[in-house]
Amino acid sequence: MSMLAALLLVAADASSSPVMARTQPLQPAAWWNPAAEYVTAGQDEPGYRAWIARQPWRAGSVSAFHRYLDSAGVAYVVPTWQLLRTASDWQRCGAEPFDVPPASEWANVVQTLRYVRDYVVPAVGPVEPVSAYRNPLLNRCAGGAANSVHQHLSAIDMVPLTPTNRDALMDRLCPIHAAEGRRYSVGLGFYAKLRFHVDSSKFRTWGRKDEGSLACARSYELAHQGNAAPSVATGTAAAPVSVSVSASAAAAQDPLAPLK
Repeated sequence: MSMLAALLLVAADASSSPVMARTQPLQPAAWWNPAAEYVTAGQDEPGYRAWIARQPWRAGSVSAFHRYLDSAGVAYVVPTWQLLRTASDWQRCGAEPFDVPPASEWANVVQTLRYVRDYVVPAVGPVEPVSAYRNPLLNRCAGGAANSVHQHLSAIDMVPLTPTNRDALMDRLCPIHAAEGRRYSVGLGFYAKLRFHVDSSKFRTWGRKDEGSLACARSYELAHQGNAAPSVATGTAAAPVSVSVSASAAAAQDPLAPLK
C-alpha cells in the first residue's frame, strides 16, 4: 500500500469514528419552523424592530415590562419581545402586531411563565410564543372567547422549537399537567398542528388528538372532580427546574431584551 493510500485510509477511519462524530456541534433543523404557520411578516423580528422604531415611546414601555419580568424572576423564560405578539389575525383585524399590556395585567403572566419554565421547557425544550396579550377589541375580532384570559395576559399560545409531532407533544405535556397543573392553576389546551396554550387562571384542559380522543383525558377527569385532590398521573412528570441565568447567557437567550 502506498503512503498516500495509507494516509487516506487513516483519515477515513477517523472521520467515521463515533468519538469524532460526537464532537461536531449539533445544528438546528433548517426546515423546522412551526411558528411560520402563525407568524406573518410584520410580527417577526424585523417587524418588531420596525414597530419599536415607529413610536419612540414604545421602547420605554417595553423596558418597563421587561424589568418587571426580571424582578419576578421570569424575564428569560422566553424572549420578552415575543410576549408582545398580539393575535395571529392582527392584519385582518387592522390591529398592531405587538402591544405592551397595561401594567395592571403584568402580574397575571408571572405564574404562567413559571409553569412554562418549570415544566413545559424541561419536557419539550424551548418554545416560541405566537400570541399572548390581546386587547378586548382585537380578541373579539380574532374570534377569541368573550372571557378569554388572553385579555388579561394570563395566557400564552406557543409552539415547540424542538422537532416533534402533535401526539408526542401531548404525551409529554398531559401527564405533567395532570400531576402539577392544579397546583399552578394551569389551563392547558391544544389547537391544530403544534400550537398549544398555557395560562394560570384555572385548572382545566381542552383539545383532542387527531383520532378524536381527549388530548389530556386524566386532566379532564381531575378538572371535573370538583375539589378532590388529584391523584398521581400516569407517566413521569418533570421535576421543577430552577435556572440561574448569568447576564451573558441571558443576553444570548434574549438578544432584543431592553437595556436596564
